[in-house]
Amino acid sequence: MCSCKLQETLLMKNTVFTGSGVAVVTPMNADFSINYEELGRLIDWQIENGTDCIVICGTTGESTTMSDEEHVECIRYAVERTAGRVPVVAGTGSNDTSYAVWLAKEAKQAGADAQLQVTPYYNKTSQRGLVRHFTTIADATDLPVILYNVPGRTGMDIKPETYLELSRHPNIVATKEANGNVASTVRTRHLCGDALDIYSGEDALVIPLMSVGAKGVISVMANVAPRQTHEMCKLFLDGNVAEAGALQVKLSGLVDAMFCDVNPIPVKYAMNQMGFHAGPTRLPLIEPATAQAAFICSELEKLGLTK
Repeated sequence: MCSCKLQETLLMKNTVFTGSGVAVVTPMNADFSINYEELGRLIDWQIENGTDCIVICGTTGESTTMSDEEHVECIRYAVERTAGRVPVVAGTGSNDTSYAVWLAKEAKQAGADAQLQVTPYYNKTSQRGLVRHFTTIADATDLPVILYNVPGRTGMDIKPETYLELSRHPNIVATKEANGNVASTVRTRHLCGDALDIYSGEDALVIPLMSVGAKGVISVMANVAPRQTHEMCKLFLDGNVAEAGALQVKLSGLVDAMFCDVNPIPVKYAMNQMGFHAGPTRLPLIEPATAQAAFICSELEKLGLTK
């Protein structure tokens, strides 16, 4: 791409948010139906405690067990409840490109500010296939695309050179990076520069990734510690790097607890202990084992998060 075309692409792109975005859980009733009243309560609580963006229907939101109707209704409800106070990013990813396109169009119609597109899972694809998959989705609607790279769940890893090609699309604006490879993220940042915003997809690496240019985090931990997660990002963005790093270290035990079992098992259990009505996880996810439950409670108590 010539320099004039690159500059034109950059001018068309806007940062979706900076700071802490919460990958919000989807509260369930005892019969596993969605508890919209509690979802509204959680969204309000998140915004009141400084969260900078609501990410609805992601992995943490158990989107893979939702019906089409539930998925679209959750996005619509989150947009209406947030009422423009912070951006709403809708999880619309799929390993079926045509289905991801359909979800993207539904999210656009529902009023989402951006969409989160995970790499294809199970059937997977090549790096060339990733480019075609994401480009097809980005061409289908003007809803900005945040890519989601999480090899531990999908078996796919977006390579830095692939990010470079994708970043040339005016509608592909960012990535949620959860490959755990800081060196790879540094190379992505070097290749793409300001053409692709980066968000940490791992709560344990927020400050390390922000130190190389990430805009913030899309966080699981923020479900239980929204104020602390927001503050950690804000400290860094305000130039208080040492304090931000110290808070990252202080929260490391909580991060470990939130991932001591398959996400979102620990975080929903934690929220129930905090007095919220997050409810159960849908099968095949089940309640944490006794030792894991005790560990989660212990870390919550250390930070004064239990009632």
